[in-house]
Amino acid sequence: MFDLSLPWWEFILRGVVVYSALLVLMRLSGKRTVGQFTPFDLLVVMLLSEAVSNSLSGGDDSVAGGLLIACTLIALNMLLAWLSSRSKRLASLIDGDSVLLGRDGQIYYGVLKKCRIAESDVHQALREADVELAQARCIFLEADGSITVLEKK
Repeated sequence: MFDLSLPWWEFILRGVVVYSALLVLMRLSGKRTVGQFTPFDLLVVMLLSEAVSNSLSGGDDSVAGGLLIACTLIALNMLLAWLSSRSKRLASLIDGDSVLLGRDGQIYYGVLKKCRIAESDVHQALREADVELAQARCIFLEADGSITVLEKK
């Protein structure tokens, strides 16, 4: 139960490699992948988890190996949070920046297309903010995938 079938350092290395690869893939997939989960997005996350499971453990089923991987992933997450809180450049690279989707009642359709945002998502955000399109000063796609609407005063 506690005997490792691989050297301890290999679990840490596997955790670092898989964490880094998934972080890059999630950033490449766009802001909306993380921001609002649809049933399809949830399914993808669940399948990703299953797909990388063996990559992390290398076939080891020990409790110690699983705990070592879990500690490695949490430590990496804490390290990246600490580093990005001290570096705007790294925070922008990891978390991304907000994107202007529209201004003064105009929607920037080219930007929507580039960010893979449906126009209906913008209209939903307008309804949630209780703002008519003509009264929207700015519409932003935030780094977390949410859409923020600022109303004209």
